[in-house]
Amino acid sequence: MSLIPFDDRDGMIWWDGALRPWRDAKLHVLSHGLHYASAVFEGERAYAGNIFRLRDHSERLIQSGKILGFDIPYSAAEIDAACNEVVAANGFTDAYVRPLAWRGSEQLSVSAQQTKIHLAIAAWAWPNLFGSDRMKGIALGVAKWRRPDPRTAPTASKAAGLYMIGTLSKHAAEAEGFNDALMLTADGFVAEATGANIFFAFDGALHTPTPDCFLDGITRRTVMALARARQIPVHERHIKPEEMAQASEVFLAGTAAEITPVRQIGDLRFSPGAITATLIADYDALVRMPPDEVAKRAA
Repeated sequence: MSLIPFDDRDGMIWWDGALRPWRDAKLHVLSHGLHYASAVFEGERAYAGNIFRLRDHSERLIQSGKILGFDIPYSAAEIDAACNEVVAANGFTDAYVRPLAWRGSEQLSVSAQQTKIHLAIAAWAWPNLFGSDRMKGIALGVAKWRRPDPRTAPTASKAAGLYMIGTLSKHAAEAEGFNDALMLTADGFVAEATGANIFFAFDGALHTPTPDCFLDGITRRTVMALARARQIPVHERHIKPEEMAQASEVFLAGTAAEITPVRQIGDLRFSPGAITATLIADYDALVRMPPDEVAKRAA
């Protein structure tokens, strides 16, 4: 399958307050965000014309910027409006949406107090990260890289620099025939995949790692609410890698992955089951509901 390059396609991108043609959305090579990873972003999905949990994403984007020491010069309401504008401008009803805020090219050094903060938002058609046959389950290798201790990195932010080890880990896993990689915490507990949170079913209950050194995902929180609505117990805790062998079901949860079953982690094998299937159906229904209904059900 041929890929359409991201720098050469039709469409519009919202940039610092206005729409501009996709091919004209270029920044200077000496932008601070490129050299020093002073950038934060969001991943969102629009379903049936509505961006799922949009305000939560916009507020997290603003908070991620604050954690990295800068203020995005737009309110959550303005970011919401811009996200909706770019989806509409590109003629989408279902789409992936990517807001990105970064330090510009006014100053290039470790200290960059004089840089301007930019915000751009793009949208494109992007089906589930693991494809239409994801129900058969995906295979995860186990990464050699670990999620950093929160004392060593701003792990509560969706910061661009935190994804470097995710790229390294996923590339290594793909080279070994896996779809993605499971990452551990600095202390050796189960953390997440490279871009999605992970859930395990033990004895009819869901267990998911405590997000103390990685992102507490919006989809993660949605899944937990859906499970509790089904009277499925949910436990957030530190999970040891050796416990995974006792799980009856495993799945990932994230904006790009949505809910994707896992059939393999390293040498361990799993089968997608009733809990996973139920939550997939509930999630697929929820994301297509009006925003006010989503807010009630996903709280």
